[in-house]
Amino acid sequence: MSQAPIELKGSNFTLSVVHLHHPEPEMVRKALQDKIDQAPAFLKNAPVVLNVSALESDVNWPQLQQAIASTGLYIVGVSGCKDDDLKRRIGQEGLPLLSEGKPQKKQNKAPAQEIKSIGVAPESAKTRLVNTPVRSGQQIYAKNSDLIVTSSVSAGAELIADGNIHIYGMMRGRALAGASGDRQCQIFCSNLSAELISIAGEYWIMDQIPADFFGKASRLCLQDGAMTIQKLF
Repeated sequence: MSQAPIELKGSNFTLSVVHLHHPEPEMVRKALQDKIDQAPAFLKNAPVVLNVSALESDVNWPQLQQAIASTGLYIVGVSGCKDDDLKRRIGQEGLPLLSEGKPQKKQNKAPAQEIKSIGVAPESAKTRLVNTPVRSGQQIYAKNSDLIVTSSVSAGAELIADGNIHIYGMMRGRALAGASGDRQCQIFCSNLSAELISIAGEYWIMDQIPADFFGKASRLCLQDGAMTIQKLF
């Protein structure tokens, strides 16, 4: 029997979500462009979801959408929309309305305990361990935890972690540690041949990796806000 021309399967993808807190298109455009300029290799032409839960119904949606698209970001959907009129206008622009899932129930805490931190993984978070090769086109994200890959990472593959990243095989893809902004994170590679290395938005592309460290066991971290590299062994 010949194979069917198409097949539908469920899958998971990691997408950046832009939470919009202001309705002014130019202000949003400038803020996004500043973020992209900080990490162009990570954000340039990236697919994103827009969360509009903080916007009022009278927002000029076509202008806002155009301002965001002018930065080069690809809007693949909109989440958090509760206003029926805004939903209608978003639909007229051809964008799907997405659900980010049910929020977790908040535990009751005393006010003094309600401390929010950005980029610091909870101590109880488990490390994500990957024992298989990471192929080209694959993306692995370790949310609020470190990421350990015991095998090789092919060119075109991407590792993202809110914590540290450890790669024990050949590293040819992209590794982005401290994705939530934790500048204390580090990257450890047994064989560094990466397309891109990034920590909290600071990054090197392949040509910027010092020749003495290329293909060698290396450790990368931030010192005084700049990417630095050391021999691992």
